[in-house]
Amino acid sequence: MSPTFRWKSFFRATMASWPLAYTLLLITAGCLAWQLLQPSPLLSPQARARPVTPRGHLASGELSTIDLFEAVSPSVVNIWVARAEDIFRNEWEMDGSGSGFVWSDQGYIVTNYHVIAGAEPPLVTLSDQTTWEGRLVGFDEASDIAVLKINADAHRLRPIVVGTSDDLRVGQQVFAIGNPFGLDLSLTTGIISGLGREIQSTFNDQRICGLIQTDAAINPGNSGGPLLDSAGRLIGVNTAIVSPSGTNVGLGFAVAVDQVNRVVPQILRTGRATQPGLGISLWDEHTNRELLRNYGGQGVYVRSVLAGGVAEAVGLTPATFPLPPGDQMRHVLGDLIVAVNGQPLSGVHAFQDLLESMDAGDNVRLEVDRHREGETTRISLWVALDCPTPPCS
Repeated sequence: MSPTFRWKSFFRATMASWPLAYTLLLITAGCLAWQLLQPSPLLSPQARARPVTPRGHLASGELSTIDLFEAVSPSVVNIWVARAEDIFRNEWEMDGSGSGFVWSDQGYIVTNYHVIAGAEPPLVTLSDQTTWEGRLVGFDEASDIAVLKINADAHRLRPIVVGTSDDLRVGQQVFAIGNPFGLDLSLTTGIISGLGREIQSTFNDQRICGLIQTDAAINPGNSGGPLLDSAGRLIGVNTAIVSPSGTNVGLGFAVAVDQVNRVVPQILRTGRATQPGLGISLWDEHTNRELLRNYGGQGVYVRSVLAGGVAEAVGLTPATFPLPPGDQMRHVLGDLIVAVNGQPLSGVHAFQDLLESMDAGDNVRLEVDRHREGETTRISLWVALDCPTPPCS
């Protein structure tokens, strides 16, 4: 058979079967189209927005928190810092942010010293989103407190309401407003977890004493912002966290407001903290009262003694830890300072106020009760006040 005849036969066979193939193709395409046009059993074509259930009234606790935030947030500021990238070329790089709050309508802003140390210049953003250059007035490394000055008009500035920290109680509700990770005006809540805490500063290796411990979420950027009580009063300045990851794990610390309220006026008057000290750490007012109630006496108990300070030189004895109530035999209670220059002490604040009225280098006479094995001995010690203020004194 010739090639030409074979091709003709193949063509005739193909044309004879084409109508059947074409028909099958149309049927297959139609079935596919029908399947594609059918709605998926997973879909609901009649779906509409759900009816909204009215919220009703907010709970009283929620309203209180909202009122607190709206009242205090205008007093909170965001602090942006730039640190030198190349000082020879005058090149700077934004290195992070922190928080602060308005101290007075004269433009004074309080924050942590570690927030602005080495920054030039810090920029302060108010709640109205205006930004101002901050000038450093002064600082106190021992309490990690710094004061900035901005040239904002008084009508833009809402000074924070200042409370007290000597009557705080563990379990009391607290609120923190700040700028964690640069997110401005963020509110977190928690309780006071402890009082009179002492931690080592990661900024300058100094001890910071008399801190408030809280489980309110404190994260990078919250530093320098206010810790508030339920009345919206300043009770502390959020300063540090203890965390293996660098973020909040429920261990936040704030400088007690009574310390802030002593240091800030000194900085405003002289540019630095001027109160002389003895080189000792005291218990907070509340714990000191509890110790006096448990062990008797009147005055202030010495919690710890700074190595190399004047208190160590004259032999002031600190407490040893732990110090459970009623266990004087196993643990040293620490010396009780009863009077300074013949003036009896009613408590921690009275002692600190008395020191504030003195100058560095002044010689003072301490009347001290020393407790040993159930017996108390009254001794007198002459001490020259230290300057600058050592940590925790």
